[in-house]
Amino acid sequence: MPVLKIHLEYAELDAVERLSGLIDVQSEDVAYAALNRLMLLARDREVQNDIVLTRRWRQDNLPLWSDSAGSVHNYEGMSPCEPVKSKYSV
Repeated sequence: MPVLKIHLEYAELDAVERLSGLIDVQSEDVAYAALNRLMLLARDREVQNDIVLTRRWRQDNLPLWSDSAGSVHNYEGMSPCEPVKSKYSV
C-alpha cells in the first residue's frame, strides 16, 4: 500500500493523539478522516485557497488547534517549550 507522510510539530501531534485517545482510535485514523472530509469538499475554490494559504503560514506558525498556538513567547517570560493546551482541541 502506498504511504503518505505528514510531518507534525509535537504541539500538533499532542492534540491529534489526545483526540484519538478520546474516541479510542489511532492517530492515523484521525488523519485519514480529516483527509477524507477535505477531499469531499476539495472542488470548492475556497477550500483550495485554504490549502494554499495553510501551506504558506505553516512554515512559521502553528494551527489554532495545536497545543502551543496560544502560548506566550520567550520575550513574554515563558519558554516556548512549555505547551499550552489549545482551546480548539479536546
